[in-house]
Amino acid sequence: VPLQASGGGLVQAGGSLRLSCAASVVPFSSYVMSWFRQAPGKEREFVSAISRSRSQFYADSVKGRFTISRDNAKNTVYLQMNSLKPEDTAVYYCAASYSDIGLLIDNSYDYWGQGTLVTVSS
Repeated sequence: VPLQASGGGLVQAGGSLRLSCAASVVPFSSYVMSWFRQAPGKEREFVSAISRSRSQFYADSVKGRFTISRDNAKNTVYLQMNSLKPEDTAVYYCAASYSDIGLLIDNSYDYWGQGTLVTVSS
Protein backbone atom coordinates (compact mmCIF):
# COMPACT_ATOMS: atom_id res chain seq x y z
CA VAL A 1 0.00 0.00 0.00
CA PRO A 2 1.69 3.21 -1.10
CA LEU A 3 0.07 5.51 1.49
CA GLN A 4 -1.06 4.77 5.04
CA ALA A 5 -3.01 7.45 6.90
CA SER A 6 -3.43 7.44 10.67
CA GLY A 7 -4.22 9.71 13.60
CA GLY A 8 -7.96 10.16 13.29
CA GLY A 9 -10.30 9.93 16.23
CA LEU A 10 -13.01 11.59 18.28
CA VAL A 11 -12.33 15.08 19.61
CA GLN A 12 -14.42 17.86 21.09
CA ALA A 13 -14.93 21.11 19.22
CA GLY A 14 -11.97 23.39 19.77
CA GLY A 15 -9.60 20.46 20.17
CA SER A 16 -6.68 19.31 18.07
CA LEU A 17 -5.55 16.24 16.17
CA ARG A 18 -2.51 15.44 14.07
CA LEU A 19 -2.89 13.17 11.10
CA SER A 20 0.05 11.30 9.63
CA CYS A 21 0.51 9.67 6.26
CA ALA A 22 3.39 7.26 5.79
CA ALA A 23 4.34 6.86 2.15
CA SER A 24 6.19 4.16 0.29
CA VAL A 25 6.17 6.05 -3.00
CA VAL A 26 9.69 6.75 -4.20
CA PRO A 27 11.29 9.12 -4.32
CA PHE A 28 8.94 10.64 -1.71
CA SER A 29 10.56 14.05 -2.02
CA SER A 30 9.49 14.23 -5.68
CA TYR A 31 5.79 13.98 -4.89
CA VAL A 32 3.35 16.71 -4.02
CA MET A 33 1.46 15.48 -0.96
CA SER A 34 -2.09 16.48 -0.14
CA TRP A 35 -5.00 15.87 2.16
CA PHE A 36 -8.61 15.58 1.06
CA ARG A 37 -11.69 14.85 3.13
CA GLN A 38 -15.14 13.46 2.56
CA ALA A 39 -17.99 14.19 4.95
CA PRO A 40 -21.07 11.95 5.07
CA GLY A 41 -23.29 12.57 2.08
CA LYS A 42 -20.84 14.99 0.48
CA GLU A 43 -18.25 14.86 -2.26
CA ARG A 44 -14.56 14.56 -1.47
CA GLU A 45 -12.95 17.98 -1.16
CA PHE A 46 -9.42 19.38 -1.12
CA VAL A 47 -8.04 20.34 2.28
CA SER A 48 -4.33 21.07 1.92
CA ALA A 49 -1.24 20.38 -0.16
CA ILE A 50 2.50 20.71 0.26
CA SER A 51 4.81 20.94 -2.72
CA ARG A 52 8.30 19.51 -3.25
CA SER A 53 9.69 22.88 -2.16
CA ARG A 54 7.37 22.85 0.90
CA SER A 55 5.02 25.54 -0.38
CA GLN A 56 1.68 25.07 1.38
CA PHE A 57 -1.84 25.42 0.07
CA TYR A 58 -5.08 25.38 2.03
CA ALA A 59 -8.80 25.37 1.46
CA ASP A 60 -10.38 28.57 2.75
CA SER A 61 -12.38 26.56 5.27
CA VAL A 62 -9.24 25.38 7.11
CA LYS A 63 -6.86 28.27 6.55
CA GLY A 64 -5.40 29.49 9.83
CA ARG A 65 -6.44 26.33 11.69
CA PHE A 66 -4.68 23.50 9.85
CA THR A 67 -0.97 23.16 9.06
CA ILE A 68 0.53 20.72 6.59
CA SER A 69 4.15 19.61 6.81
CA ARG A 70 6.39 16.89 5.46
CA ASP A 71 9.42 14.98 6.69
CA ASN A 72 11.23 13.61 3.65
CA ALA A 73 13.62 11.61 5.84
CA LYS A 74 10.64 9.70 7.26
CA ASN A 75 8.58 9.66 4.04
CA THR A 76 5.71 11.13 6.00
CA VAL A 77 3.30 14.02 5.60
CA TYR A 78 1.39 15.50 8.52
CA LEU A 79 -1.75 17.54 8.99
CA GLN A 80 -1.94 19.41 12.28
CA MET A 81 -5.56 20.34 12.89
CA ASN A 82 -6.35 22.92 15.56
CA SER A 83 -9.57 24.66 16.62
CA LEU A 84 -11.56 21.80 15.18
CA LYS A 85 -15.22 22.34 14.37
CA PRO A 86 -18.05 19.84 13.97
CA GLU A 87 -18.06 20.62 10.24
CA ASP A 88 -14.52 19.20 10.05
CA THR A 89 -15.99 15.75 10.69
CA ALA A 90 -15.03 13.57 7.73
CA VAL A 91 -12.85 10.75 6.50
CA TYR A 92 -9.48 12.29 5.71
CA TYR A 93 -7.41 10.90 2.85
CA CYS A 94 -3.80 11.55 1.95
CA ALA A 95 -2.81 11.59 -1.70
CA ALA A 96 0.37 11.84 -3.73
CA SER A 97 0.91 13.43 -7.11
CA TYR A 98 4.05 13.42 -9.24
CA SER A 99 2.67 16.44 -11.11
CA ASP A 100 1.91 19.81 -9.53
CA ILE A 101 -0.93 20.54 -11.95
CA GLY A 102 -4.56 20.36 -10.87
CA LEU A 103 -3.87 19.73 -7.21
CA LEU A 104 -7.37 20.73 -6.11
CA ILE A 105 -8.84 17.98 -8.27
CA ASP A 106 -8.82 14.50 -6.81
CA ASN A 107 -8.43 12.68 -10.12
CA SER A 108 -5.07 14.43 -10.61
CA TYR A 109 -3.47 12.21 -7.98
CA ASP A 110 -1.46 9.03 -8.53
CA TYR A 111 -1.84 7.39 -5.14
CA TRP A 112 -4.36 7.45 -2.29
CA GLY A 113 -4.33 6.29 1.29
CA GLN A 114 -7.16 4.35 2.87
CA GLY A 115 -8.57 7.25 4.91
CA THR A 116 -8.79 7.98 8.60
CA LEU A 117 -11.99 9.12 10.34
CA VAL A 118 -12.07 12.40 12.23
CA THR A 119 -15.16 13.07 14.33
CA VAL A 120 -15.60 16.43 16.05
CA SER A 121 -18.33 16.60 18.66
CA SER A 122 -20.10 19.83 19.57
